Amino acid sequence: MTDVQAGMLLVATPALLDPTFAATVVLMLDVDDTGALGVVLNRPSGLPVAEVLEPWRDVVAEPEVLFQGGPVGTEGALAVALLRASTSAPVGFREVTGQLGLVDLDTPVELLEGSVAEMRIFAGYAGWGADQLAGEIEEGSWYVVPAQADDIFREDPSDLWRDVLRRQPGDLAWHSTRPADPDLN
Repeated sequence: MTDVQAGMLLVATPALLDPTFAATVVLMLDVDDTGALGVVLNRPSGLPVAEVLEPWRDVVAEPEVLFQGGPVGTEGALAVALLRASTSAPVGFREVTGQLGLVDLDTPVELLEGSVAEMRIFAGYAGWGADQLAGEIEEGSWYVVPAQADDIFREDPSDLWRDVLRRQPGDLAWHSTRPADPDLN
């Protein structure tokens, strides 16, 4: 999977009809020879973070709700954060790429105070076994594109799929004008 790296985005193609991932944008958090793991960026739930992880309510970015990170491990939560530019990694932070990383939600909030510029909490994640993701990319289910910080922490992710495609060169930008459901073409 040399094309996919942690910190990149998977963007569902219109050919991906599985409703679990239709029109999704997935931030890749870990990619190696044994598989890959990421979180869906554009599926906010209606559940406020304050109701399930109250200590983190003042740390998460708007909207202050849990996001549906994927179909795997939905009873657990992953926190993705962007550190402030001049901040070194605090206790409880694991770098994914650059200033972007994962926060251990068992870490006392006070230990991260002042270090985190943006944070989002995801219920569950998307996971692929060894070679599974490469096969899905090869069959045309996913586009692999670079991520931007505003993709990950945007307040309203409803147009994220189209916006990410629009900024891509060539044919990928054209796909942003198509409905996510090919039957609507």
